[in-house]
Amino acid sequence: MLHLESHHPKQFRISTDPAQLDVGAIHRYLAEDSYWAKNIPLETVTRALANSLNFGLYAPDGQQAGFARVVTDRATFAWLCDVFVLPAYRGHGLSKWLMRVVWAHPELQGLRRQLLATLDAHTLYQQFGFQELAFPERYLEVRKTNPYGAETAN
Repeated sequence: MLHLESHHPKQFRISTDPAQLDVGAIHRYLAEDSYWAKNIPLETVTRALANSLNFGLYAPDGQQAGFARVVTDRATFAWLCDVFVLPAYRGHGLSKWLMRVVWAHPELQGLRRQLLATLDAHTLYQQFGFQELAFPERYLEVRKTNPYGAETAN
C-alpha cells in the first residue's frame, strides 16, 4: 500500500500512513460531534480504518486536526466519508486542501464513480466535481436507522 505525505504552507500535513492516526481523536469526533456517526463504537471505527484509505490531517504540533476516509477498490469506485476538520483548525482552507490531496492520490485516479453523502457541505464538494446523482432512480440503499443508538441519526 502506497503511503503519501503532503505539506501545507501553514505547517499542516496530511499523511496516508495509518500508524500516524490518532484513533482516539477520530473516534471521539465521530461518536460525539458528527451528525452521521453519533455513538459509533470504537471497535467499529477501528475496523473501518483498517479497511479504508485514510487521510490524516495533522497540525504543526503533530496533533490530529482532521481526517478523511475513502472506501475504495482503488480501480473503479470510491466512497468519501468521515470527513472533518476539528473546530480549532477551521478557517484556514484545510478542508479544500484535504480534498485536493485526497483526489490527487495515485490510487484514486481513473475511477468510474466517486460518491459521498453530506448534509451541509455541498458547496465544498461541488468545487471538486461532485453533483447530484444523474440517475437517482438507479440507486438503492439498505438504511439502518440509528445503528449506534444516538438520539438523532441521519
